[in-house]
Amino acid sequence: MMTLTNLKHLLAAGVLAATLTPAMADAPVEHPAIKRPYKLVPSADLVYSIKARQRGIGLSGESVSNWRVGDGKYSLLAETKAALFGKILEQRSEGTVDDYGLAPAQFVEKRFRKDAVTTTFKRDSKTIVFGEGDETYPLKGGEQDRNSAVWQLASVARAAPEKFVPGSEWAFFVAGAHDAEPWVFKVVKEESVTTGMGDVAAIHLVKAPPPDKKGQQVDLWLAPSLEWYPVKVTFADADGGDYVEQTLQKIVKK
Repeated sequence: MMTLTNLKHLLAAGVLAATLTPAMADAPVEHPAIKRPYKLVPSADLVYSIKARQRGIGLSGESVSNWRVGDGKYSLLAETKAALFGKILEQRSEGTVDDYGLAPAQFVEKRFRKDAVTTTFKRDSKTIVFGEGDETYPLKGGEQDRNSAVWQLASVARAAPEKFVPGSEWAFFVAGAHDAEPWVFKVVKEESVTTGMGDVAAIHLVKAPPPDKKGQQVDLWLAPSLEWYPVKVTFADADGGDYVEQTLQKIVKK
């Protein structure tokens, strides 16, 4: 029987945007402003199947990402539902588009049986503030939230696909619900991924936890033939055994 403790572990790991959960920062982290060419990913609804194992217990479900971009603005709503529990996670990111790409204004995260938590990117005072805690970080340009980061990465890849070669690294400064830290995605190689629409060639990237921190390793597959949409994401705990796997089943262009 799935317990709330098991569910909590799943939520701590999350899926897709939620999967990419930064470790708690020990102190404010300085970060550079990195400006790269980008080509925004087209608006679409993406449906994913989910399977996971947490402490030896299997769990399945579905996640839907509603991605919209146009008129200098973007929005992303990601909802995850699990069998027996219904909706266990909701994340919203919205903002504008500037010279750096996606420029989040607000990130809201609502986990199972918990109040929503809001992270605000205050462009006027050039700071990132959190609904929980007094930590703040400077806004220099190019910062992302946990929901927008993958879509910013995909947009950068669409603008310069020839640069996404094995060994290349792509760093972003990413804010979560309580803090922010650098994320570094490293290209592994091109691989075939089985999706609900058949086998798709995808670029495999890895986001490893920082060397001095514990966390999950995240593997992400972006498909060049499908506008660089994320077609699969998995994570595994450092001690092995537990994982979450999310696989694309359907794309509805908007």
